[in-house]
Amino acid sequence: MTRRLNLGQREAGGERRVYIIAELSANHGQDYDQAVELIRAAGAAGADAIKLQTYTPDTITIDCRTEYFRVVKGMIWEGKNLYDLYGEAYTPWEWQPRLKELAGSLGMDCFSTPFDASAVDFLESMNVPAYKIASFELVDLPLIEKVARTGKPTIMSTGMATLAEIDEAVRAFRKAGGMELALLKCNSGYPALPEEMNLATIPHLSDAFDVPVGLSDHTLGNAATIAAVALGATIIERHFTMSRDVPGPDSAFSLEPHEFRDMVHAVRDVERALGRVQYEPSPREMSSRIFRRSLFVVQDVAAGELLSSENVRSIRPGHGLAPKYLPIVLGRRAVRNLQRGEPLAWNMISE
Repeated sequence: MTRRLNLGQREAGGERRVYIIAELSANHGQDYDQAVELIRAAGAAGADAIKLQTYTPDTITIDCRTEYFRVVKGMIWEGKNLYDLYGEAYTPWEWQPRLKELAGSLGMDCFSTPFDASAVDFLESMNVPAYKIASFELVDLPLIEKVARTGKPTIMSTGMATLAEIDEAVRAFRKAGGMELALLKCNSGYPALPEEMNLATIPHLSDAFDVPVGLSDHTLGNAATIAAVALGATIIERHFTMSRDVPGPDSAFSLEPHEFRDMVHAVRDVERALGRVQYEPSPREMSSRIFRRSLFVVQDVAAGELLSSENVRSIRPGHGLAPKYLPIVLGRRAVRNLQRGEPLAWNMISE
């Protein structure tokens, strides 16, 4: 497997810059003009890609009113019927080709999460550059296999999953012919709590499956995102909204444009700061080397006089001999008169 993914206009993984995805999810409120505004704002905030979700209430569940189809206690959608919730949240399929075209015109990739086979067929007709498997669909191996057979790069979120479940999904993807795969660490709490993120999993996930890794972040701040990049995440996905004050299924854990922009800037700073393994001074450090300590004459010394800890010290700046030579220098004699403030050199000392 490759450690890189070609996701359209940009590449993720390897030593490339972090690939940042703005997830629109339900934050368009089923208003096409709002979806357009979101995409334009995400591009202005620095997103590399727009991600959609491709389903309808009937492709993701059934219209049933029994307790099994009611959102469980403790989630932000508590008590809602699934069919009604997805009816509020889905992105009309007829919008999606136009939204992809708009994103492309703004220099962003656009792909989607399919939730059933019909969505994959539809997205193939759109010629999306990549696919995203949602955490909740990680256990839908037939769906993963269908996506793999498209030959497109695929990103899988791993929220709620055990290591065995992730392994099973990756094996299914590879067995079906999938080649380019990335995994996202994810906590499927909405919003997710920082203490439940367990970002230390990120490097292990990469090593275990030999793929690029990233983070699908549902926390309310940027700390987890920044830490993930420092730990090796090469893909970041965040939900995006114009305002959390606008009610919606996903707005409570989405970033507003200025927050998303701040997150992008922070990620870019972190990836520049990570750099490479280096033990030599940087170009800007070279001019600072002169302020290191070195050996100086700190009292006038007559020719033939012994050098001692009273008349020679290790001080700043760095024009004299290195401090490591102080034990060798002490006890030798000056070969000429030395003035206070002179940097010590070998030609000033007897052998």
